Amino acid sequence: MELVTSQKLFDGQQQQYTHQAESVNCEMTFSIYLPPQADTQPVPVLYWLSGLTCTDQNFVTKSGAQQFAAKHGVAIVCPDTSPRGAEVPDDPEQAWDFGLGAGFYVNATQSPWKQYYQMYDYVVQELPRLVEKKFAVTTQRAISGHSMGGHGALTIALKNPERYRSMSAFSPIAAPINCPWGQKALGLYLGDDQEKWKDYDSCELIKVSSNAVPGLVDQGSADDFLQQQLNTQQLIDTVSRANYPMQVRMQPGYDHSYFFIATFIEQHIAFHAKHFDNT
Repeated sequence: MELVTSQKLFDGQQQQYTHQAESVNCEMTFSIYLPPQADTQPVPVLYWLSGLTCTDQNFVTKSGAQQFAAKHGVAIVCPDTSPRGAEVPDDPEQAWDFGLGAGFYVNATQSPWKQYYQMYDYVVQELPRLVEKKFAVTTQRAISGHSMGGHGALTIALKNPERYRSMSAFSPIAAPINCPWGQKALGLYLGDDQEKWKDYDSCELIKVSSNAVPGLVDQGSADDFLQQQLNTQQLIDTVSRANYPMQVRMQPGYDHSYFFIATFIEQHIAFHAKHFDNT
C-alpha cells in the first residue's frame, strides 16, 4: 500500500492510497479521512460508494463531509467505482454507463468482465480487511453512497446485515432490474438470467430480508433521472409493504448533483453515528 497524498483537514487527515487488489486483479485507489479522534483511539468507519463516472475523489472534494466526520469521530473510506488499468475491459461502445467508472458493485460472472469486475468482493471483504489492518479503526461499519453507489450501499448492507450497523443513500438506483442503467449493467456483468439480477436489486432484497439494517434514503424531486432510472416510488412502496426500518425522504427542488449531497450529508453522518458505540 502506497500513500499518494495527505492533507490536514478539520484536525484530521485526508489521505489517498494505492494498493494491489487481488479481488479485482489490478491496482486500486481509495481515499480515507481519519478524524482527529483516531490519533488516540480506534474509530468506526463509514464506507462511501460513488456513482457512475466517479472516482474515489468526487465525494472527498465536493461533499464537505469531513467536518461532520470529525465532529462525530467517524472515519470515511471512499473506494474507486471500478477496476482500472489498460488491461481492464471497458464498454465496447465507450459509453459512460458501463465498464470503467461503472462497476455497479457486483461480482461479474460473464467474460470478459469477470476477471476484473469483482467490486462486490472488493468493497465487502478485501478493502475492509486492509483498512482494519492498517488504520486506527474498529470493526463497526456503516455504508452509504450516491446513485450507482447508493444502489451498491443498499444492496451490500441488505446482503450483509451482520457487517453493517446502518446504511444510507442519496438518489439510489433502487430497482436496477427495472431501469435502463441497471438492465444494461446487470445483463452484461451477470448474463441473461434475470433471476440472478435480483441478488443485486434493493427492492427485491428488502422483500426477502429477515435481518434489518436501519436505513435512510434522500431523493431530490428535481432529479432528471428520477422517473426513468431511479424507481424511488417502488422503493417507498416496497419498504412500506415489508415494514422495513428505512426512511425514504423526498427533498423538494433538489437534483442529482453533489450540491444535494452537501446539503444533507451532515444528517446522514449523524444518522450513522448514532448506530455506532461511543461516538
